[in-house]
Amino acid sequence: MRISTQQLYDGGAGRINEAQSALYKTQQQVSSGRRMLAPSDDPVAAARALEVRQSQSLNNQYAANRVHAKNTLGIVEGTLGSVTELLVEVKTAIVSAGNPLIGDSGRGFIASELKGRFDALLGLANSRDAQGNYLFSGFRTDAPAFVETAGGATYLGDLGQQLVQVDANRKMAMNSPGQVVFQGGGQDVFQTLKDLIALLQTPVATPAGAAALSAGLASANADIDRALDNVLTVRASLGTRLQELDALDDAGAARNLQYTAIVSEIEDLDYAKALVQLSQQQATLEAAQKSFVNVSGLSLFKFI
Repeated sequence: MRISTQQLYDGGAGRINEAQSALYKTQQQVSSGRRMLAPSDDPVAAARALEVRQSQSLNNQYAANRVHAKNTLGIVEGTLGSVTELLVEVKTAIVSAGNPLIGDSGRGFIASELKGRFDALLGLANSRDAQGNYLFSGFRTDAPAFVETAGGATYLGDLGQQLVQVDANRKMAMNSPGQVVFQGGGQDVFQTLKDLIALLQTPVATPAGAAALSAGLASANADIDRALDNVLTVRASLGTRLQELDALDDAGAARNLQYTAIVSEIEDLDYAKALVQLSQQQATLEAAQKSFVNVSGLSLFKFI
């Protein structure tokens, strides 16, 4: 088989181009720190890296959802902390009202104070979050949870619980409907306060009236105890959810590190190996160039 001068030339030039391309690619890898510069470099590994990145993106979204859930639950917990303090103050007022040395005018002053407590409780029940959504209205976050009535307050919300995906297999409620919080546990705290205020505004002029006052205060005290127990039960549920979110945060952070490590293992360059390869490719290119020069210098080319 006869080899033409053009074939020799083309072969030499082709080897130089191949060596230059390989060297350039390795230089790009070293510069970027990435083993794969394009999916076509390793389609299987590229697909695996994409899958891991998608999982990591979901994991990051769950983390963002947990932040939102923590913020909302924190606001609800803080609000119910204020409700707890208010109900304790009401109990103190009930004890004071039972003092036999306090007359009708003194009980009237206590009734006025309790009217202020009622208004404060109604305000807490109609609290909003940073976005202006009502905390205790269920799904009806654009409407106040309660409106005052002659006998207490009427719930305007619903029993919906706003769920958020906080992990792959966990949805969590961020709210507690106001009807459950303020009118659950077998009593209606707004009605209890209204009845208590009316009781203290009623003059006591007879032994029967004094007995009715004593019985009414005892009943109100028991109702406030039930209201407190109910609020504390809701707060305990909130605390449990907040603790769970902390645990999910720890697990999510660990998964994120794992995802990052897997992607790094798939895509990152082995610098030591790449630098050895770069040196070899430079030597190969120089050898190909010298060979081409030598071939080009043969007398056969001089006669072309």
